[in-house]
Amino acid sequence: MKVGVLALQGAFREHIRVLQSLGVDAVEVRLPGEIDEVDGLIIPGGESTTMRKLMADYRFVDTVKEFAAAGKPVFGTCAGLIVMAGRVDGKKQDLLNLIDLDVERNAYGRQLESREVDIPCEALGEEPFHAVFIRAPRIRGAGPAVEKLALYRGEVVLARQKNILVAAFHPELTGDARVHKLFLQMLARRAR
Repeated sequence: MKVGVLALQGAFREHIRVLQSLGVDAVEVRLPGEIDEVDGLIIPGGESTTMRKLMADYRFVDTVKEFAAAGKPVFGTCAGLIVMAGRVDGKKQDLLNLIDLDVERNAYGRQLESREVDIPCEALGEEPFHAVFIRAPRIRGAGPAVEKLALYRGEVVLARQKNILVAAFHPELTGDARVHKLFLQMLARRAR
């Protein structure tokens, strides 16, 4: 099992470190053709406007859409969630549109208002998950096919729809690999 992490911008190195600590073959994906060599893809947090531009400039959009349409798991965190959502601020997004969510950028405040909180998440076990929110997006709405895995202040912060997993927070910064393990379970299910 090999996992690619989109390495155009953002926290890609941190995701690779978590995956490697779990014994997973993790690689940076810098060119669209490299996606063919992986079984799952992570789109990391970073700056969503820059990420959108780089994905378009480097011709990743159709490649990632085809990857997801083939049933291969894709996991997006923070900015990755934004570029994967179907709508941003109530407007249909013309980028990836991989998950039926409406998100609002930087909704939990500016950099100074970033926070760390413990959130309950049954899908991850009994222990709460220590979530790191940095200029995090807010999920304003979710379609009926979206599974709401974790809530913070009554709002969805971890969600799944078929082979797509998204987090409004940065699990790669916590030292707790349970969200990544959840993603790897999705890959293992597909492999069977």
